[in-house]
Amino acid sequence: MNSQTPIERLLAIMARLRDRERGCPWDVQQTFATIAPYTIEEAYEVADAIARNDLGDLRDELGDLLFQVAFHSQLAREQGAFNFDDVANAIADKMERRHPHVFGSATVEDAAAQTVAWEEQKRRERTERGSGVLDEVPLGLPALTRANKLGKRAAQVGFEWPDITGALDKVEEEFAELRAEIRDGGTPDAIAGEIGDLLFSLVNICRYLHIDPEGSLRRTNSKFEQRFSYVEERLRERGRHPQQSTLEEMDALWNEAKDRGIGSDPQLI
Repeated sequence: MNSQTPIERLLAIMARLRDRERGCPWDVQQTFATIAPYTIEEAYEVADAIARNDLGDLRDELGDLLFQVAFHSQLAREQGAFNFDDVANAIADKMERRHPHVFGSATVEDAAAQTVAWEEQKRRERTERGSGVLDEVPLGLPALTRANKLGKRAAQVGFEWPDITGALDKVEEEFAELRAEIRDGGTPDAIAGEIGDLLFSLVNICRYLHIDPEGSLRRTNSKFEQRFSYVEERLRERGRHPQQSTLEEMDALWNEAKDRGIGSDPQLI
């Protein structure tokens, strides 16, 4: 009978895969850098399973993500840096430190107050490390998520519009600048810069309204997919593909899909 716990079994498998003589050639060749993209991909697949409310798939995807943690931990163990237990202890220590109302004598009134306390604790930890306000916001985050975090960090030290009106005005200002750059024949880099400014200002609106910009765009992506699929299906019934249709015909079918409520309640959030 195998007396190993599930996590012990996983770590043993990971060590065997990395064994220079008996392991898998592909696994042996990997580094932190080559594995990182798979780690990100697995995190997105976890989010996808949650969005689809597929708990069976979620179990499997969480396992895939856990394997990524085991992989990075094995690489670090081989270098004498840390191991899986160190990773688990580090997050356990952090959770206890950041929840003094659970593991200490502090009190909080509600979840909103805890969110404020959590952010304040993280700010103090960054200050103790000598980090700047915007330091340690990961470069690998999706751009919208990173913009949201950067704006939130700056707002915590008072670099913020006094109300949402200022943020809305900024969107209009940036949109006007984008129009002017295009009208005046600006370079691609200049236009891209104005688009970035506009997107960043829109993310600020999301932050004011407590809306996740990534989630908001995912909902629109889902809506677009559903409505365009409707257009394709109606064209298929007419014996044609989109490339054999006209913009006017596709636009009419798009509006038909919209009138029927297709995509009005996207499931991806």
